[in-house]
Amino acid sequence: MEIIAINNIKKNRIVKDIREGKIFIYPTDTIYGLGCNALDREAVSKIRGIKERENKPFSVIAPSKKWIFDNFKANKSYIDKLPGPFTFVVKMNKKGIVAENVNLKSNTLGVRIPNHIFSVLVQEAKVPFITTSVNISGKKPINSVKEIPKKILKNVDIIIDEGTLNNNPSTVIDLTGKTAKILR
Repeated sequence: MEIIAINNIKKNRIVKDIREGKIFIYPTDTIYGLGCNALDREAVSKIRGIKERENKPFSVIAPSKKWIFDNFKANKSYIDKLPGPFTFVVKMNKKGIVAENVNLKSNTLGVRIPNHIFSVLVQEAKVPFITTSVNISGKKPINSVKEIPKKILKNVDIIIDEGTLNNNPSTVIDLTGKTAKILR
């Protein structure tokens, strides 16, 4: 496990690590996230193990708005709110846009683009990236690297530390029905 201060990021190296399926703890515009390349089935399985989360789907940081529009039935007026503290649940147009263990054979996926420098690195990597809170499922989300249990820390490759984040988790909005529905 390597801890990198947000100001010491070497962009090319992090982009390479994202593409290679390394497991990250990273800051967002909301809280700290736990994630990996969403196309890497093995890395996604590792995240499931760390979270102790067997069947609940994960959301992803989209590499771009274009990627969202190309792969999902997405309401433009909502997607145009990105980047921001929102996760939009949308219907997929096709299979294979993420590893099948990301959303467990569902035809929907939560997508977001945090208003944060880490999203720029995901955009550079050009891959969807798992975004889930850093915690064991059902436990309180974490706002500081210092609060992360050793049980989680020992299973990640890279931690990007931005100090304490005084924010709430993203607002989750389901866009799969006729009307938008706030889930959280």
